[in-house]
Amino acid sequence: MALLEVSVGVEDLVLLEPLVEESLLKNLQLRYENKEIYTYIGNVVISVNPYQQLPIYGPEFIAKYQDYTFYELKPHIYALANLAYQSLKNRDQDQCILITGESGAGKTEASKLVMSYVAAVCGKEEQVNSVKEQLLQSNPVLEAFGNAKTIRNINSSRFGKYMDIEFDFKGAPLGGVITNYLLEKSRVVKQLKGERNFHIFYQLLAGADAQLLKALKLEQDISGYAYLNQEVSRVDGMDDASNFRAVQNAMIVIGFSEEEIQQVLEVIALVLKLGNVKLADEFQANGTPASGIHDGQGIREIGEIAGLNAEELERALCTRTMETNKEKVVTALNVIQAQYARDALAKNIYSRLFNWIVNRINESIKVGTGEKKKVMGVLDIYGFEILENNSFEQFMINYCNEKLQQVFIELTLKEEQEEYNREGIPWTKVDYFDNNVICNLIEHNQRGILALLDEECLRPGVVSDSTFLAKLNQVFSKHGYYESKVTQNAQRQYDHTMGLSCFRICHYAGKVTYIVTSFIDKNNDLLFRDLSQTMWRARHPLLHSLFPEGDPRQTSLKRPMTVGAQFKNSVAVLMKNLYSKNPNYIRCIKPNEHQQQGQFSSNLVEVQVRYLGLLENVRVRRAGYAYRQGYRSFLERYRLLSRSTWPRWNGGDREGVEKVMGELSVASEELAFGKTKIFIRSPKTLFYLEEQRRLRLQQLATLIQKVYRGWRCRMYYQQMRRSQILISSWFRGNMQKKRYGRIKASVLLIQAFVRGWKIRKDYRKYFRSVAALLLSDFIYKSMVQKFLLGLKKNMPSTKVLDNTWPPAPYKCFNTANRELRQLFYQWKCKKFRDQLSPKQVEVLKEKLCASELFKDKKASYAQSVPIPFRGDYIGLQGNPKLQKLKGGEEGPVLVAETVKKVNRGNGKTSSRILLLTKGHVILTDTKKSQAKTVVGLDSVAGVSVTSLRDGLFSLHLSEISSLGSKGDFLLISGHVIELLTKMYQAVLDATQRQLPITVTENFSVRFKESSVAVKVVQGPGGGEDGKLSCKKKGSRRLEVTVQ
Repeated sequence: MALLEVSVGVEDLVLLEPLVEESLLKNLQLRYENKEIYTYIGNVVISVNPYQQLPIYGPEFIAKYQDYTFYELKPHIYALANLAYQSLKNRDQDQCILITGESGAGKTEASKLVMSYVAAVCGKEEQVNSVKEQLLQSNPVLEAFGNAKTIRNINSSRFGKYMDIEFDFKGAPLGGVITNYLLEKSRVVKQLKGERNFHIFYQLLAGADAQLLKALKLEQDISGYAYLNQEVSRVDGMDDASNFRAVQNAMIVIGFSEEEIQQVLEVIALVLKLGNVKLADEFQANGTPASGIHDGQGIREIGEIAGLNAEELERALCTRTMETNKEKVVTALNVIQAQYARDALAKNIYSRLFNWIVNRINESIKVGTGEKKKVMGVLDIYGFEILENNSFEQFMINYCNEKLQQVFIELTLKEEQEEYNREGIPWTKVDYFDNNVICNLIEHNQRGILALLDEECLRPGVVSDSTFLAKLNQVFSKHGYYESKVTQNAQRQYDHTMGLSCFRICHYAGKVTYIVTSFIDKNNDLLFRDLSQTMWRARHPLLHSLFPEGDPRQTSLKRPMTVGAQFKNSVAVLMKNLYSKNPNYIRCIKPNEHQQQGQFSSNLVEVQVRYLGLLENVRVRRAGYAYRQGYRSFLERYRLLSRSTWPRWNGGDREGVEKVMGELSVASEELAFGKTKIFIRSPKTLFYLEEQRRLRLQQLATLIQKVYRGWRCRMYYQQMRRSQILISSWFRGNMQKKRYGRIKASVLLIQAFVRGWKIRKDYRKYFRSVAALLLSDFIYKSMVQKFLLGLKKNMPSTKVLDNTWPPAPYKCFNTANRELRQLFYQWKCKKFRDQLSPKQVEVLKEKLCASELFKDKKASYAQSVPIPFRGDYIGLQGNPKLQKLKGGEEGPVLVAETVKKVNRGNGKTSSRILLLTKGHVILTDTKKSQAKTVVGLDSVAGVSVTSLRDGLFSLHLSEISSLGSKGDFLLISGHVIELLTKMYQAVLDATQRQLPITVTENFSVRFKESSVAVKVVQGPGGGEDGKLSCKKKGSRRLEVTVQ
């Protein structure tokens, strides 16, 4: 445990007091309710499934457990994984981690945690990361194809898996080998109520896109497939669609090609569609029952996927060819036989596909034969099962669990005895249940159940499940761990739960009743040769490779090995593998039957504790001594309890431990000193040591706090003292520096005055008194001369727009420099004006006037600046009629252009020709060329114009004029800047007054005796084009929109 960490209950059951079943269960329940799901029995980890995600996993906890030994932190699966990995890496011992427990106890999750821990703590090189990723990604692939929802577990492993992870001498993973055991292939064609088929079928239908489903000739609706349980299509907490994408990505990481993934999915689709093949009764010509395909569409689609002819596939499903050495006989199958053949084909295809996937993964993660390697095995195999109806699959699963229990018992006792022998400690034998008798009942070569089953399968004559049961009753009539209806009747026992077609075995986990129905068929697992040969002829590459025995050149009349015999051999190899490695155990316990978090069923856990032999395991650990630890680690933990060993000990580890225990006055019968370890008999002694250590830690913590506080106060005082000395030193030094500076300045001032007085005295004595004035005047004139000559060399250009000017070399010339710059600029401007013609001067004056009137006021002003004022925009010189309009005394026409006059009554516009002379504004019709309106400039009272880009302006007339009664003019000009500028100058010349020009968007226009309010607004286009639209709003309002 951590240094001062508070534990819940007893973390190691070896230390439990009193050691009875009730206290063990209460301790597990107490820890479970406080979310402490792991408990130790020595180096065995008990894991109680929490059915929820706990915040005790991830990189932070992996790093934490990596840095501590097994007992230093709270019990955790990471601690066991670290112990196994460090033993493999540092002691060069091959390891295996055995994860056992019944279905739903959390074995699969435990194996994932072990794998993730080992992957996290080993090397970080790029190649190592690639191998780790492949090993980790094998889990989701195997889960998809080998796991299913059962009534006890939503992700139950329906196959056994043993993975050997191989490491180099540095502890970095090189690769691995996966061995699978007895896939429950009967699930492919039939599931119990409340259970599902293998995950991959549901993941494919939920996660595949429309294009993929079309290519596989599938539909997303699960109800359309006979092999899928319609009642349980979805599982809470499981996203089949996202899991399908995860499986595809994992297969790519492992090394599957796109073609291989597609072929695997095609085989899965073929199995699904086989279940939809409907068989109908038919009769041959002689009246013999036969069968045929009811719906040809399904069989044709299967043929297209497999690359087979539909008629050939139908013939293989509905007939059987019997071969002898002399002849071939083709017999028709009735509907029941044909359905059996169809289901057998589906099961065989799926089972062989699963084996192919495992082998393909092994090809990707295998290690070269030349490399020296260490091995860590992880066993995740199906748990002990006691169902309502137990068949051949449950019999084989429970047989495997019996063998694993046997390994646990033998290796636990053996390791305990070997440790006592190595350390020279006397060994006291502990009685325990030896399940060897049950293993022999099942696997004995001549008189075992498996041997009798194989014998019955191979026996000529009428063979059935009933004859097999009769043989079992005959052979095991007096066996203490075998029961049936016949043996019970012979012993005059009555048990209504025992059926006539059943037998019962008293397993280590409890009594299990098996129904012998289909034992013979499932053990034979026969696939008609016609189907094998047909699948071998398939053009589908993967499907073809799954049936090598279908090759006519390799046809053998020898009967294949039964399923039971194959599994027995596989288990034997597994046991041999486990015995060759150092075992590490994880015993998984299911707390309740409903998979609910926080629920702890004492009765259910009690059954599991009994058949897992946890109490016996604790007793074995405590038989001699309950606790043992190496001298170095023991001394490191408890040396603070002795003044001789604390704080330093320079002697040997064993001598140090003897010193500690001697000073604590622990009874000699409570201790035993081995060669490398100390052994403690009673948990009370260990509790006493822990209590003394806790008190000593508090004393040491108080001492450390006292020393630290004293040290901190001394350091603070010394720091304050040094600071005060430093501040005083700096202050005194600064004061002296300032005083010295003042004295020095005073001395220098006195010296300067004295020297000056002496020099002046000597100067008046030897030189003229006006020499200084002459000298200063000469120096000043030289500076002026230098300044003017420099200005002459650096004179800027004569361009009017060039404002550069060299700076004055001395501040005393700044005023003169500014005056010279102003004179030079004025001279440049005069020179520029002298070069202009009178016409150019007039144009510039007009532009200057326009700038004063409209700059920063009218939006269209900026566009008018570079454009010269033309005045004539209608070709006045070529139109004598218009020339007559101006009169002879008016002089030249200042502006002649076409304008639009806005009707103040309805807002409509009409074109007019406007002539501006020095005395009048003349408006005339564009067609008749006759003066329509003549306005004297003295009658123009003002002009209103907008700030936008439009050409609208209002000509306001004085009321006393002859035209004043008619009202003002509202005009639109394309050259409004030029027109109003020249009108302003003409009014100024003619009347010696300034024409008021108002820039506004709201103004009033007089109309006879009333007035019209004009409002100018900017349209959605921003007014860039300057186009106008006028709209009358009522009788006294006109709205003008600038587009």
